[in-house]
Amino acid sequence: MNKIDIDRLGHIVTPAYVVDKRLLMKNLETLDYVQKQTSAKILLALKGFSMYHVFPLIGEYLAGITASSLYEARLGFEEMGKEVHIYAPVFKESEFEEIMTYCEHMVFNSPAQYKQYKERALAKGKECAIRLNPEYSEITTEIYDPCAINSRLGTVASQIKASDLDGLSGLHFHTMCEHNSDTLDRTMKVIEEKFGQYFYQMKWINFGGGHHITRADYDIELLIKVIRHIQTKYDVEVYLEPGEAIALNTGFLVTEVLDIVSYGMDIAIIDASAACHMPDVIEMPYRPEIIGSGKPGEYAHTYRIGGMTCLAGDIVSDYSFEKPLKVGDKLIFTDMAHYTMVKNNTFNGVGLPSIMTMDADTIELVKAFGYNDYKGRLS
Repeated sequence: MNKIDIDRLGHIVTPAYVVDKRLLMKNLETLDYVQKQTSAKILLALKGFSMYHVFPLIGEYLAGITASSLYEARLGFEEMGKEVHIYAPVFKESEFEEIMTYCEHMVFNSPAQYKQYKERALAKGKECAIRLNPEYSEITTEIYDPCAINSRLGTVASQIKASDLDGLSGLHFHTMCEHNSDTLDRTMKVIEEKFGQYFYQMKWINFGGGHHITRADYDIELLIKVIRHIQTKYDVEVYLEPGEAIALNTGFLVTEVLDIVSYGMDIAIIDASAACHMPDVIEMPYRPEIIGSGKPGEYAHTYRIGGMTCLAGDIVSDYSFEKPLKVGDKLIFTDMAHYTMVKNNTFNGVGLPSIMTMDADTIELVKAFGYNDYKGRLS
């Protein structure tokens, strides 16, 4: 980000998420390159990024969306109007008929779920699939590992019978989280060994999400090779459904320092919250970057950045700065588009950040939130 953009962000009312449409378009062009080189279809996974204000732009490049719930499916159907896929660990009987009005591709977590809804789905022309669990992943954070022991996600090879596949159009797997394509290559070898015999019966295979395709060091050509291998060997279409890769490094959370206290070290309290506005900082966990900062001790002045809630653990991380921080300074956190807006909350009655977009000429306020947004979630 250049100095002019930083200066522009320094003048907005905080806290605010700001998505740079220029950076979003750059990611979309990378993803479209994969589509054009392979004829694979890439879907936006709404669980990672659901900012429907930019769905028209995303829809210019991608094939559609994939949902994990009724509301996500409806949002994608209404706001993008292209392909709508859905996978959920379980479908509710009371929601299923409405889900079918939005989705043409339906992925079931287990043969039992497929059996429960199979007749109705096939009668309405839906393309159905089952999610596979290859019992192999390279995810090191257990909460994100769908192949961990006792996982509820997907069906293992020993639990699949030939009769379970009757009427299926596809198979689905999702075993990655922020991985490069070498992980996909190794994973695919395991999947082919365990499930490849069933691929010949299918119209399409969905590689799921977790592909960090738009990361600077991602090996796109290896991804293309893996996709082409599956397409050629089994004569199937291929889908990918990343969420993070679409919005990776496209957004910022702009905050303001409200107070500085000292207890063992200097602590800057901002008008945002790790717990409320960037929960993956605590859940993942990870340390987001702040523009102009360094690691603790790298520069002369080190601070712990804390949120404004009363949760003792509402801490972002420790950072150093060339100059001392002061009340009123703006801190700009990077990579704050994905898994922020979709996961934020109003704990402590803390308000939600505004949502904005920016391009070369303008910063546009898309939505501001207030008391009624907090009250409306309660009763």
